[in-house]
Amino acid sequence: MSVVAKPKITIILANLGTPDAPTVPAVRRFLKQFLSDQRVIEIPKLLWQIILRLFILPFRPKRVAHAYAMVWNQDSPMREILQAQVDAIRQTLTPLYPEFELNIVPAMTYGNPGIDALLAKLAQQPQDHLLVLPLFPQYSATSTAPLYDAIAKWIPQQRNLPGLSIIRDYYQHPLYIQALAQSVREFQAEHGPAEKLLMSFHGIPQPYADKGDPYAERSRTTAQLVAQALGLNEDQWAISFQSRFGKQEWVKPYTDVLLEEWGKQGVKSVQIMSPAFSADCLETLEELAIQNAEIFQQAGGEHYAYIPALNQRDDHLQLLNALLQANLDALKQTFAHFQQDA
Repeated sequence: MSVVAKPKITIILANLGTPDAPTVPAVRRFLKQFLSDQRVIEIPKLLWQIILRLFILPFRPKRVAHAYAMVWNQDSPMREILQAQVDAIRQTLTPLYPEFELNIVPAMTYGNPGIDALLAKLAQQPQDHLLVLPLFPQYSATSTAPLYDAIAKWIPQQRNLPGLSIIRDYYQHPLYIQALAQSVREFQAEHGPAEKLLMSFHGIPQPYADKGDPYAERSRTTAQLVAQALGLNEDQWAISFQSRFGKQEWVKPYTDVLLEEWGKQGVKSVQIMSPAFSADCLETLEELAIQNAEIFQQAGGEHYAYIPALNQRDDHLQLLNALLQANLDALKQTFAHFQQDA
């Protein structure tokens, strides 16, 4: 009697990326890769490379490396959290699917562990299916799409292709909204409420949204659902967009501008969260928690607090597991039919 081999399924949890170290050379390498992606910067390639190499890479890495050094632990917070998420999900899913040979791994679009290197490695170990979970709750051509691009670039090089599933996003999934709302409740149970809850999302240039990128609208939907889950009135919360880069107009309102306005208007206490980030990183730990606190307080505000990202919270892991299990359950049915036919 022949024994049917277990289907080999690799699950990739992917985030944006981070430098290898909080040093100028490492940050320069990371920024060069990140800012050279035309999904991120939609300027004619030759013109942008001149700007990047002459005016950005010689100067910006020093400032960014200093910022990374302020939040760096033994490793980059994003990379540490991503690995912890992978480890926790592996521990949960492996015993639930004994009929599969599961391989659950982390990847970054930029930096290490890089998606390109991972895909090249997987090509040497034939898989039956790839299941990719981009850890971007709101799809954007600037964040999620580069993962699609990396996979699309890899596919023509392969002869024995696996099945492929990509979870596009989860911006209004009930477990996601519940986890965000519960993180606010728990934070306020410990620290008390604030006059305003600000939900700050990473921004994108306004022309990208005008051309059809759904990110800003999906962010607004997420924020509205979280506010509803918390029972907040319109004057108790707001949405904003952070991390704008360059002189181009980005989607508004801008986080730093809104915080300054609130401080000048007499708002004394703000709590801020960033639902778009599945892991704390430079943009949350340094930009939101430190830079924007100074902006608000210098404008007259008094109490400012950052509510951490969902990171390795149990309810966040429950969400990620649920997203993956829905796909694994479907694959279980598919492979069961194949094995019956065999």
